[in-house]
Amino acid sequence: MNRAFTFVAIVIIATATLAGGLQSRSARRRAATSNANNAALSAAADKYEADRIEGDYQEAISTVEENYAGDIDYEKATQAAIQGMLFTLDPHSVYFSTNEFRKLKEDQASSFYGIGVQILRHDDGVYVQSVVDNTPASRAGLRFGDRIIEVDGKNARDWSSDEVSKNVRGERGKEVQIKVERAGNQAALNFKIVRDAVPLPSIRNAFMIGPATGYIGLIGGFQRTTDDELRDAISDLKKEGMRQLVLDLRNNPGGLLDQAIDVSSEFLPRDKVVVSVKGRSEYTRPAVYKSTGSDPEDMPLVVIINRNTASASEIVAGAIQDHGRGLVVGETSFGKGLVQHVFQLPFNTGLTLTTARYYTPYGRSLQRDYSSGSLYDYYVRHDQTDNQQAIQPGQPSPSEPATSRATNAPAFRTAAGRIFYGGGGITPDIEARPLTANAVRGRIIEATFYFVRQLAAGTVAGLESYRVEKVEYDHAPKSTDFPISDKMLEAFHGFVRQDSARHLQEAQIDAEIEFVKLRLRAEMITAAFGADAGQRVLLESDPQALRAIGVLPDAKRLAESVRNGTPISLNFKPRNQWSPFPSLPELEEPDEILI
Repeated sequence: MNRAFTFVAIVIIATATLAGGLQSRSARRRAATSNANNAALSAAADKYEADRIEGDYQEAISTVEENYAGDIDYEKATQAAIQGMLFTLDPHSVYFSTNEFRKLKEDQASSFYGIGVQILRHDDGVYVQSVVDNTPASRAGLRFGDRIIEVDGKNARDWSSDEVSKNVRGERGKEVQIKVERAGNQAALNFKIVRDAVPLPSIRNAFMIGPATGYIGLIGGFQRTTDDELRDAISDLKKEGMRQLVLDLRNNPGGLLDQAIDVSSEFLPRDKVVVSVKGRSEYTRPAVYKSTGSDPEDMPLVVIINRNTASASEIVAGAIQDHGRGLVVGETSFGKGLVQHVFQLPFNTGLTLTTARYYTPYGRSLQRDYSSGSLYDYYVRHDQTDNQQAIQPGQPSPSEPATSRATNAPAFRTAAGRIFYGGGGITPDIEARPLTANAVRGRIIEATFYFVRQLAAGTVAGLESYRVEKVEYDHAPKSTDFPISDKMLEAFHGFVRQDSARHLQEAQIDAEIEFVKLRLRAEMITAAFGADAGQRVLLESDPQALRAIGVLPDAKRLAESVRNGTPISLNFKPRNQWSPFPSLPELEEPDEILI
């Protein structure tokens, strides 16, 4: 087994070095090679290079085997060697261990085998944030606020969310034993749950967000079922009176290219270019993909993006923006313009390897620069190094020259005479910052969760009516559901006074009372009606969503101008009037994990 891993690593390194690391030299060599003799010499040089690399690697392995003082984990060493090699190519060529590769395939299939709960790491452990309807966990009786303390007899009190996920997910039909601490119960509770398929949809929420206005949260990636889910969601909302749409692509990491094309086709006229792809093998000549829908939706459309909108979701946003089909609101997207192909390796491992680049309909490459070699800067700090955009791309006049922008990126004139720039992701037509938080708000988020955990368990004196006996799924929350009364706020004050670990002062709570009310209501609605209902509550005060709703009339004007072939100048209202909270340094909440 150890030797097999070594062999696989050698083959991959030799092959990938020749295919990727020597790309520029190979390109020059191909251009200079015009006859069979030169081709033979090139092949011989390539073989020599591969043999030398293989020899160096094997010699390094032998040296370690013969001289290293400790035990050698061959599998771990080989994985590190492969991943290190891939990182020299680009940030998106990645090696997957057996477990990671299985999860990748599960994500693409839009389901996995687990129990069906969303978990989140809080201050003192991993808690159940919500339970998915009609899953093993809901049938077993797990609840909002349960703290996971053991999995299959192993102490999980100090585990991360990822560690809990790895131990809970597994083979379909196999049993997993979970022990939890529940508010209001002195003794821990034990559950034996048989794993089964858990849905992992692309669309996590779809509802009417206002009169005639629909909202679709397409945040779960682009998987095999994405376009079908979108069509179903649009059909259902139209039955409820939807005549204009907000499509939310925030935090969507991307996925399958064909699904991005299909989703774009839902809104673009037939035969409009969605994306073009160019690479080294099957894409040596650009492959141009066009919209295929025979009856696309023509309602006003606004797309919301943020700095974690990437890859396939950027293809959709770029196609909508280039063609002037709708407006894009939010923050500059991630900037991933590379296409990966998934390769399965022996022993059920795999890798994704960049094989091409994609371009928006009018030719923009969105890929950010990664030549510094710092993965930290690329993934964590990219928001600080986004291209400087002097003006919003939705506003320049059609006659504005490309050189008037303070940027070195190439300019592209698109539908309705609007100008956009390549590199650095999708720049929104209208910038809008998300709901932000300072350190105090971060502590409020934690405190409200722990308080509502007690509240939903019926242990808060005088507020026993807030006890949740059973989650009522598919319930659209109303203002009369679990109101945030003065009595509840008084109880929250008392809870914080008794819980010194929260590090909150009453004066801080009073200064942030509207934020406190929002978080209490969102947590309470989540406990009673599920995670989707809780997200609806947060959207009611989401500055980006509110901004998107506000510019739907402008999106309609833009689409009409494109259809009529006339230029347009849009004068957007100041974005700060749309935020219900003061602007503060952003503090992102931790990601929930579905297991």
